[in-house]
Amino acid sequence: MKLRKGMNNCITDVAEVKVGHVTLYEEIDEQDTICTGVTAILPHNKSLFRKKLRAASSVINGYGKTAGLVQIDELGLLESPIMLTNTFSVGSVMQGTLQYMLDKNPEIGDTASSLNIVVGECNDSYLNSMRLQAVKPEHAIQAIECASEEPVEEGAIGAGKGMVCYGYKGGIGTASRMVKGYTVGCLVLSNFGKREDALFADFNKTHMNTPDGSIMMVIATDAPLYDRQLKRLANRTAAGLGRTGSYMGHGSGDIAIAFSTANLYSYESGTAMENVTFLRDDHPVMNGLFQAVVETTEEAVINSLREAETTEGRKGRMVEKAPLR
Repeated sequence: MKLRKGMNNCITDVAEVKVGHVTLYEEIDEQDTICTGVTAILPHNKSLFRKKLRAASSVINGYGKTAGLVQIDELGLLESPIMLTNTFSVGSVMQGTLQYMLDKNPEIGDTASSLNIVVGECNDSYLNSMRLQAVKPEHAIQAIECASEEPVEEGAIGAGKGMVCYGYKGGIGTASRMVKGYTVGCLVLSNFGKREDALFADFNKTHMNTPDGSIMMVIATDAPLYDRQLKRLANRTAAGLGRTGSYMGHGSGDIAIAFSTANLYSYESGTAMENVTFLRDDHPVMNGLFQAVVETTEEAVINSLREAETTEGRKGRMVEKAPLR
């Protein structure tokens, strides 16, 4: 039996989670078009550095250029917005996010030694003139500052502007589910697959010479979980991805990040001991959370296709809207 969807069927159904987009589109000449952007996910309304979140990641296939996953898996904590962009813009988005966090937290680099910024990416070079490196640090700051708890705009927007999924226009997609009073939300940046691989639709089998592509999957929940349990959730995104038809090909970076808005970790605590209340692994609710991850990942991918519009990119390339109702 499928789970009940959240109020808006999106990641912002998890209380305080915000999402912001900055979209860049400009036809430069017959060869070059800027068709890209930045998406920011803010896990709560407080200072992310001073009130860190339990988090984990899952690298299903590691053909990716993300930043920040090593420390997440070492410490089990998230202390910055999760930023999404194109492959060649990880550095500039990281720089902009760093500047934003430095401006908000004077202790970083002074009484606190460093900051772990998380940036995920997909390769949008089929439509976007990625070599132009159009995304600048200020675009990352703008995406953070415009983030909202409103229903998330999906499709060819923000980091999803130039993405291609199953040979049709992909990009940002999201979904949510309710599990015994808890909420699970998923947001994806979809940029993978061939038309003949899709299991959820009988697509036109016209071949497009696009890169293998990638997908970033972000799972948010208000269920009280700690990092090992969140890695178990992140691992389940592979099942949802597989339901759509993906086999996580050689050149596809398939990466998930999961966080919980419960049990915040205070940077300013100063205590030697930390008490955390979390769900038991063998409680039936855990299976419900696993199911929610699978369902939301699958639906978020489909929604990224359903909501994206036909887009023209560099060299006059056109990627059509998927024939989905």
